[in-house]
Amino acid sequence: MTDILPIKRALISVSDKAGLIDHAKALAGLGATLVSTGGTHKAIADAGLAVSDVSAVTGFPEMMDGRVKTLHPKVHGGLLALRDDKEHVKAMKEHGIEAFDVLYVNLYPFEATVARGADFDTCIENIDIGGPAMIRAAAKNYGFIAVATDAEDMAEILEEAKAHGGTTLALRKKLAAKAFSRTGAYDAAISAWYAEQLEDKAPTYRALGGKLRQSLRYGENPHQSAAFYVTGEHRFGVATAKQLQGKELSYNNLNDTDAAFELVAEFDPKESAAVAIIKHANPCGVATGGTLLEAYQRAFECDSVSAFGGIVALNGRLDKATAEAIAEIFTEVVIAPEADEDAVAVFAKKKNLRLLVTGGLPDPAKAGLYLKTVAGGFLTQDRDNGRISATDLKIVTKKKPSDAQIRDMIFAFRVAKHVKSNAIIYAKDGATVGIGAGQMSRVDSARVARLKAEDVAHAQGWREPKTIGSVCASDAFFPFPDGLLQAAQAGSTAVIQPGGSIRDEDVIKAADEAELAMVFTGMRHFRH
Repeated sequence: MTDILPIKRALISVSDKAGLIDHAKALAGLGATLVSTGGTHKAIADAGLAVSDVSAVTGFPEMMDGRVKTLHPKVHGGLLALRDDKEHVKAMKEHGIEAFDVLYVNLYPFEATVARGADFDTCIENIDIGGPAMIRAAAKNYGFIAVATDAEDMAEILEEAKAHGGTTLALRKKLAAKAFSRTGAYDAAISAWYAEQLEDKAPTYRALGGKLRQSLRYGENPHQSAAFYVTGEHRFGVATAKQLQGKELSYNNLNDTDAAFELVAEFDPKESAAVAIIKHANPCGVATGGTLLEAYQRAFECDSVSAFGGIVALNGRLDKATAEAIAEIFTEVVIAPEADEDAVAVFAKKKNLRLLVTGGLPDPAKAGLYLKTVAGGFLTQDRDNGRISATDLKIVTKKKPSDAQIRDMIFAFRVAKHVKSNAIIYAKDGATVGIGAGQMSRVDSARVARLKAEDVAHAQGWREPKTIGSVCASDAFFPFPDGLLQAAQAGSTAVIQPGGSIRDEDVIKAADEAELAMVFTGMRHFRH
C-alpha cells in the first residue's frame, strides 16, 4: 500500500455536472487518462478533451436505457484490484484490466426527485445502481484509489495531487469513509421512501441518513459534541432556513427555533397573524392578532421575563414595526417565512441576533417521522399532526361554552400540543395568559401556570391576572378533579381536555359544581 499515489487514470460518471469540465481539465493537466460514461463522456468530449467511453473499455455498449454500462469486470476489476497482490496483478494482465487511480461519481438525484413530488415510476428510475456499486468498490480499495462523491472531494483530490504529485493514503482513507456514508444515506433515503409508498410504519430494517449541514460548537452543554444534519424530507423550517445575519446557531438555538416554528405554523396566516416566543423548547407566550406586531405584543405580555433571550417565530412576513418591537429586548433568534428589507435593516444593528427566513411554513397536518434515541436503539413515531376543530368537541357539562370560548379552547389546545407534558394552558382572546409546562403532576402544571399569570399581573400593576375569564387546555385528561379545580381557582370559566379517564364522571361533576363549561376532544397531545 503506497502513501502517495500518482493519478494516471480516472473514471468519471456524474449526474450533477457542475464543475465537471474544470475538474476534467485539471486531471488531464496532470497527465491522467480519462474514461467516462454517457452524458458525462459527451460533455467532456464536447469541451475538447481526450476521453474514452466506458463501452470501449468493456467491449459492451450501454444497454437497457443506460441501466447496464459499468457493471463489468473491466470496470470493477480496475477499481478493486490490489496492486501489491501478485495474483490480482496476474489476473489484470490476463484479462486486459487497467487500474483506476481516481473514481468520481455522484449519484442519480433520487432525493431531489422525491422532493419535487415525482411519480412512483420516475422515482424508481432515479435509483442509481452502478454508481453505488462503483463507489463502494473504490472505497473498499482506498489503498490504491481515491473516490470522490461530490465536487468538493474532487477539489481536495486535485489540490493534493498538485502539492504532492498524487493522493495521500490519509486522504484516500478519509474519502472512503465519506463514500460509504454517502451510499448509506442514499440507500436510507430509498428505503424510507419505499416504506412510505407501502404505508409500512414499521419496516423490518429502518435506515437513517442525512447530510451534514453544520458542525456545531457543542451540544446542549459545552462538554457534548454536536452536529446538524438534514434529511431528504422537504419541510419548511430550520433545515430550509437562510440565515441573514447573526453569529452561528448553537444546538440549543436550532432545537428551540424548530419548536417555535412548528408551533406558530399551527395558525394559518390567512386567518390571523401569530407569534410564538420559546424558551428552553417551551412557549412562554403565544398569541394571534390582526397584525404580527399585535400578536407579538400579546405573546410577549404573557411572560415578558422569560421572553428575554428567547426565540421568536412568526407565521408571516416580518415587517419593520414588528422587528422594532422585538429588538427592544435581547432575542437569540427570529424565524419567519420572509422578511422585509426594512425589518432586516432594523436587526442589522443587533449583530448577535440571528434572523432566519425559511421560504414557507411547515404543514402542521403533514405526517412525518419523529425519532428519539434510547440505550441500544431508537424509537420512531409519526409526527403529531393531530388537529381538532369545533365539530370534534363533545360538550360534557351542563354549561355550554360560548363561541368565543370555543375559539379560545381550540387555540389553547393547539398550543398545548407544543408544550412539554404535563401541560396546562390558560388562554383568553387568542393569546396565552398562563403556561404550566413539564411538571410531574398536572395539578402542579395548573398551579405553575396560575402563579406565572399572577406574577405578570403584579409586575404590570394590573388589578387581577388575565386568567380571570380565561379558558384552560390540558394536553391529557384530568385523572382527578383537583387539577380542574386549580384551573377554576385561577379564574378559568371553560376547560378543554381529551377525556378518557376512569374518573371522567367525577371530573365532570366537579366542573358542573364549579359552573365550568367543559369539552372533550378525544385526542391527547403528550409531548415528552
